[in-house]
Amino acid sequence: MHTALTIARRELAAYFVSPIAYVVTAAFLVISGYLFSIILITSRQASLEGLFFNITVVLLFIAPFMTMRLLAEEQRSGTIEVLLTAPVRDWEVVLGKFLAALGLFAVMLLFTLTYSLMLWRLGGNPDWGRVVSGYLGLCLLASATLAIGTLASALTDNQITAAVIAFAILLLLWLIGAAGNVATGAASVLQALSISDRYDDFARGAVNLADVVYYLSLTAGALFLATRVIETRRYR
Repeated sequence: MHTALTIARRELAAYFVSPIAYVVTAAFLVISGYLFSIILITSRQASLEGLFFNITVVLLFIAPFMTMRLLAEEQRSGTIEVLLTAPVRDWEVVLGKFLAALGLFAVMLLFTLTYSLMLWRLGGNPDWGRVVSGYLGLCLLASATLAIGTLASALTDNQITAAVIAFAILLLLWLIGAAGNVATGAASVLQALSISDRYDDFARGAVNLADVVYYLSLTAGALFLATRVIETRRYR
């Protein structure tokens, strides 16, 4: 685990050497700030529920860009071979890369706490239980989406291809719940697989154990598959 954290620190530092961290963070904050102001003006309610739902949509687009270089760039440049021949386990490489992306998103999310403080300072009375559950859900959702992005990055040595693969998988998981409106017989199953529908309760202040397990299982499954992909490169 210590090795994974070392890789995560190195990768997180690499984010801020390249323009990716600054561009993605700036885009995220501009979009979320704009949405927060629009929702606040139109609803006139001291609630972040609408903003939480909108951030999930933004995450659908930025997660592929945050993860596309994690393993794809290592494979393109050949440095993945150095990592694989070093006394480092494959799962530590994958986990370290994933934790770096999750750490960057946590930094981005930290800035949005100012919205809660702003509501409170303006005399509003936000439901802090909903705020906490909303942020918990965002962290779990981000964990799942970034893990899928890490898997996509392990599948190719091209960053753009990795981003497209990640976005395609996330979009499928996002829209699969809507397919239940057509396939009525399988509606409950399809909605249970939906990465977006699972967030609804978090935004409304309820923490459902089944939703927590779903996101954690999706994260673990994607990272496991990414590790298996990397393992196959040892024998090429």
